[in-house]
Amino acid sequence: MLWTKNSIHSHNPSIQASAHAPRLVVLGLDGVSVRLVKRLAATGRFPALAELAALARPIEAHLPELSPVNWTSFSTAAPPGEHGIYGFTDVDPATGTLFFPDARHVRRPTIFARLGEAGFFPKVLNLPALAPVQPSRAVLVAGFPAQDLRQAVWPSPLANIFAARGYRIEADTERGLHDPAGLLDDLRTTLRKRREALALLWDDLSWDLFVVVFTLVDRVGHFLYPALEEETHPWRGLCLSLMEDLDAAVGDVLARFADLQGPKRLLAMADHGFTTLTCQFDLNAWLAHQGLLTYRHPPAGPWDTAAALTPSTAAFALDPGRIYLHTRRRFAHGRLSDTEATSLGREIAHALRRATHHGRPLIQEVFFGPDLYGPQAVGLVPDLVVLPAPGVELQGKMGGTQIVGLSPRQGVHSAHDALFADTWGEEARFPKDVGELVVRHFGLATPPVLSV
Repeated sequence: MLWTKNSIHSHNPSIQASAHAPRLVVLGLDGVSVRLVKRLAATGRFPALAELAALARPIEAHLPELSPVNWTSFSTAAPPGEHGIYGFTDVDPATGTLFFPDARHVRRPTIFARLGEAGFFPKVLNLPALAPVQPSRAVLVAGFPAQDLRQAVWPSPLANIFAARGYRIEADTERGLHDPAGLLDDLRTTLRKRREALALLWDDLSWDLFVVVFTLVDRVGHFLYPALEEETHPWRGLCLSLMEDLDAAVGDVLARFADLQGPKRLLAMADHGFTTLTCQFDLNAWLAHQGLLTYRHPPAGPWDTAAALTPSTAAFALDPGRIYLHTRRRFAHGRLSDTEATSLGREIAHALRRATHHGRPLIQEVFFGPDLYGPQAVGLVPDLVVLPAPGVELQGKMGGTQIVGLSPRQGVHSAHDALFADTWGEEARFPKDVGELVVRHFGLATPPVLSV
């Protein structure tokens, strides 16, 4: 089999056999909060989640509280200021063109590559933000936003095996707004295929580290989160039935872990929490209303940042809460000096901290990029990072005119209360700490910051 340690080892005779260390399993649960797990455990219907609830402790998400930011922090054992991923999108300072960063833009090596180089053998299933996967002494199956198995799977022959078995990287979440029942059915099918892949990769026990991530709660949460908490919600029955399938999948992992012989360890983690959505706050519409954002022409779409980066623009936002000051030093068409930007940044932060809707705060806090990420942070560091009040979803798309409005979606990420558990009882505060626990478990030191 091309996905076993021995077969990959045979391609490179210089690689030594694995050093001794207890097996380590990492169970990822995208979007799962401690609060949700405990509430579900209390119903008596979810025995596997109840096991996790007994060990669960909260950690905080790195900001912005998005999957690519936080799963990359785990996979590199580094905070965003060191790996350089600050969201799903980024902008080219020379042209103003938006692009979607992927694993090739990450400034730190993954813990999986480092473990492979040290003689260990990791297997990784459905980790978000890992594509395009890089050849290494590991089995890697990337999750969302990967679209193509050929870029999502290493070793490459395994992609054909997965395709033949009908493996799915992700459910069709576009159905969430117009066909919730279809989305739930699609999620059920995707979860079943995930469990088949889990058995395929797990059963030879050739691995030292096994990582598997289930993203179902995040997908349900965006469209039907209140159904997971409100007993009278019309979709509660179907959502809890799907959660029973997730509980069975988690139980599968826990049972497999229990059956492992010898010393072993299990870590569980979420990349962020979730809560019920109350309203959306469009930062670019707010900046335009303040006279700080202008367009040279109507944006061709919500991602058309080039339309906004006119010399008269002083600030613009990228999803979900990153504000960039349009300085001459960083942007080809920028107009602000660094001194002007510093002053404007303070004014924007002050105004946003006071923003309300129907008497309720919209913003919990505004952070300055260098303070949040460190003065040596890599990549296009946001000047301001906005943390919304609970239940508020920040928007940073182009061309919107409504500053505060309702959303057809029902759930939103929370930076707080993300799930963490460790059968060895160690502590973590952020996802990057969980990555550090992995590398320390195998006797590796956290690497120094790489030069850019």
